[in-house]
Amino acid sequence: MNHTYLIAYLFVLYWLVISFLNKRGYLEKYNITAWGPVLMVRTTKGQKFLDVLAQPKKFWRTFANIGLPLMFVGMFVMVFIVAIADYAFISQIRGGGLPEPGQFHQPRNILLIPGVNDFIPLTWGLIGLVVTLIVHEFSHAILCKVEGIRVKSLGILLAPIPIGAFAEPDEEQLLGKSKDNKPIDKKIATRNERVRILTAGVMANFVTAFFAFALFFIVLGAIEPSGNILITDVDEDSIAIDAGIEPDMIITQLNGVKIDSGSDFALGISKADIDSTLSLQVIKDGTMKNITVPVQKNDFDRAGLVIGEVVVDSAAQDAGIVEGTVLQQIDETRILSFGDFVGFMNNTQKGQKVLIKTFNRTSDNCEVVNVTLGAHPGKSDDNRAFLGVSQHTGGGIFFGGITISEFPAKEYLHALRSIPSMLNGLTGWFIIFTLPIFGFGGEGFPGFGDLLINFYEPAGWAQPLGIWTFWIANAALWIGWINFYVGLFNCLPAVPLDGGHVFKDTLSSLFNKILKNEKKSEQISHRIITLLAVMIFSSFFLIIALPWIFQL
Repeated sequence: MNHTYLIAYLFVLYWLVISFLNKRGYLEKYNITAWGPVLMVRTTKGQKFLDVLAQPKKFWRTFANIGLPLMFVGMFVMVFIVAIADYAFISQIRGGGLPEPGQFHQPRNILLIPGVNDFIPLTWGLIGLVVTLIVHEFSHAILCKVEGIRVKSLGILLAPIPIGAFAEPDEEQLLGKSKDNKPIDKKIATRNERVRILTAGVMANFVTAFFAFALFFIVLGAIEPSGNILITDVDEDSIAIDAGIEPDMIITQLNGVKIDSGSDFALGISKADIDSTLSLQVIKDGTMKNITVPVQKNDFDRAGLVIGEVVVDSAAQDAGIVEGTVLQQIDETRILSFGDFVGFMNNTQKGQKVLIKTFNRTSDNCEVVNVTLGAHPGKSDDNRAFLGVSQHTGGGIFFGGITISEFPAKEYLHALRSIPSMLNGLTGWFIIFTLPIFGFGGEGFPGFGDLLINFYEPAGWAQPLGIWTFWIANAALWIGWINFYVGLFNCLPAVPLDGGHVFKDTLSSLFNKILKNEKKSEQISHRIITLLAVMIFSSFFLIIALPWIFQL
């Protein structure tokens, strides 16, 4: 059964059970409120713990006061991002087109819910989300205690996994309004007190994000590459698979020599003799092992560079060369790596005739074709020839039924470590904001997953930690990223977000200084903030929904 349908059926079943329990009064009995499929699970416990945490009142007031300018900076950033997105979207519409709906437009990928959002791994995302919710809501609750506002309850939102948390303050005290408009006979928060309570959550998210990212980059400093060569494929009928070679293994040594590149691998196999063996040191799932693979004569007959793509209307396409073909030889030059191919092509001229030998893995046949090399498209002043092929991802090399690709593990790790030094410009902040989704080139970096972890190993002080090194890095990454994202999103000047309430109070205060009429100032600020909320949330909805609507 399709996993999506299974999840949908289970969710409907969960909703039916919740509806049944709610109608029978079981939920109310345990202080649980149901809003559709969402459960608000409350508890009055923890009040004394909050009182203890709130004791350094001067510290917490200073903490929240610092959060106010940070919230306005975040507010400006988020409004700017929304405005840029709207401008780009409108420009596309005026240009007569809309972006094709894809993974980024999926409503599920707007929500920061692990297991629902395609870009957020369940385990690390859940850890990040739980920490984010706790620090955000506890900060609101602590500041309520500091300012003398009663905290009615603490709780979490379930649907059925945790999707939120809340601290439920006495709204009459916090907002100064009762539901029946009757006079309030208890302490009412001043505007400054209310602003501090509201900014505390965002400030806590930003501080948590700072320390989590700091830990992430510290851990990155204790990680080193273990290898660059990945086995991407193994032919089912090859001797290699019988010897124990599997896809996703990392080759670190060949015949006792360290392998750092595809060229190293090509050089190693070129020195092998027929009927000898290749001794491979490999890593998979953190385990290192040595595997011996026999070398047969036809291994050399089939070896070469795997072609990843063939350019349309190129000399290669005219010669019948297709994607996945193994390029073995051009004239008298043996091609065992991308370096061999580039070295030959740099000494050719357009119009030159060459003999190309290839191996077709589907038909298991070698072919030799005459090819007249073309000119570089768009480079009329370049006299070098153009065949019209590109390498397989990572520069695939085929030998003995094994296809390997090269991953720039050292360069990739260096790029990650360089992010803090880039935060003095917009590029660094863009990378941080989109790291798990976009990464450095659209691939995204969700942390050290099952495959990526094989390219690296702990070093120095982290070596005794073993696999825990990567788990700490992953947890720190997602705690930092989700806190950063939630903090920024809550800065938006739109009610019911914290930023909306703070912006409304700020506007009301400014208008009151001008108009000297508190009631009228409240009305004007309320209208402005309502308009902003409609504009912002409408923008999100249209950017997500319109590409899908136009596909109907």
